[in-house]
Amino acid sequence: MKVYTARQAILNRKQQTVAYELFFRDGVENLFPRGIAPEVATSRLMLNHHFNVGFRTLTRNKKALINFSQQSLLDMTPTLLPARDIVIEILEDVEPSQQTYQACRKLFHLGYRFALDDFVYHQDWEPFINFTRLIKFDLQRTGFSEINALLPRLRKRKGLKILAEKVETQEQFAEARDLGFDFFQGYFFCKPEMLENTDIEAQHHMILAIYLEVLRPNFSYDKLTLYFERDLSLSYKLLRFINSGLFELRETISSIKQALVYLGEEQARKFVCLIATAHLGGQKPLELIRMSILRGRFCELIATRLAEERSSLAFLTGLFSLVDALLGERMQEVLKRLPLEKEVKQALLGEENLFNDLLELVKAYESGSWSRTQSIAEKLAIRQEQLPELYAEAIKWSEVIEASSDSVANQG
Repeated sequence: MKVYTARQAILNRKQQTVAYELFFRDGVENLFPRGIAPEVATSRLMLNHHFNVGFRTLTRNKKALINFSQQSLLDMTPTLLPARDIVIEILEDVEPSQQTYQACRKLFHLGYRFALDDFVYHQDWEPFINFTRLIKFDLQRTGFSEINALLPRLRKRKGLKILAEKVETQEQFAEARDLGFDFFQGYFFCKPEMLENTDIEAQHHMILAIYLEVLRPNFSYDKLTLYFERDLSLSYKLLRFINSGLFELRETISSIKQALVYLGEEQARKFVCLIATAHLGGQKPLELIRMSILRGRFCELIATRLAEERSSLAFLTGLFSLVDALLGERMQEVLKRLPLEKEVKQALLGEENLFNDLLELVKAYESGSWSRTQSIAEKLAIRQEQLPELYAEAIKWSEVIEASSDSVANQG
């Protein structure tokens, strides 16, 4: 499949290209697509291009300026890219909160550098300016007189450079240069240039499978390997990630499992969450994923009372019980493509076995069908009065998993 991005040159006072800003595009039209959240756009830009051909190829070995939304900063998404290759652009709609500041401060101490995009001065931005290397003024938004009033304050900051963006005329360029701007960007020099590359299309059902797997506190490297090995696109991007310059490789990678183990749990989760955001962001019903996790744990807890050695299969049965709704496909078609145990597949297709009974018990309890709950509980020889306690435990566990998934990047 074809993937697209746009790049716009950033020039110095001699009109030499010193860097490029990269913009996400989802087609040949050179416009930011409507209805796409900023963090989804950034994730797709990274996944489609950096983990495909590499940003250095797109920028001719020059720095890439990448827009990051507030959520992307809080999730520490930039840490999936080498600090030497990028400048983090903080978008104008980012809230200069203490939480955002701490995330940026941590990134700065990890070696990342920042640009404040479409800058409009406010005292809340003062702490951020301390570790900012570039401030971008939108000439269509901020007049030269306003900029000139700010320059004495900004010039006191050692190493801080200023850039004029949306320079559209010779007169604007000349005035910005006379004011002492260091860098320039805009249609006067060049419009964003569309770039087209070929990518291997990933399978959404496999992305969902790896995402659900890494939500577990101690996920299985064997299962994760199995999923990655069944999707060439994901395997390719995993190996590109390993070889992106973030890691000091002491040996060559000879298997997918070795690559995942080399990453470790934290980085593997970050990478999988990036994939999920890029491919499922804006379309995955989060409530269905929450319910899937809860069902998996509830099935697992009930199974420990019946056949503990088989509780992991019970977990998978509950976890994948809503995969057809998540993907908008028939369960039979989805299961043909997932490497699940035969008994789990049978249960999910409604064939009677222990795991189907467990799933039906969980569904009955969820829906408040107490007579059916009692009937299935008696069939499984489990006391019905145990279920509320197990359900409460499952809820608590799923909430911890959700919270840890949201914050795993922040802990890195």
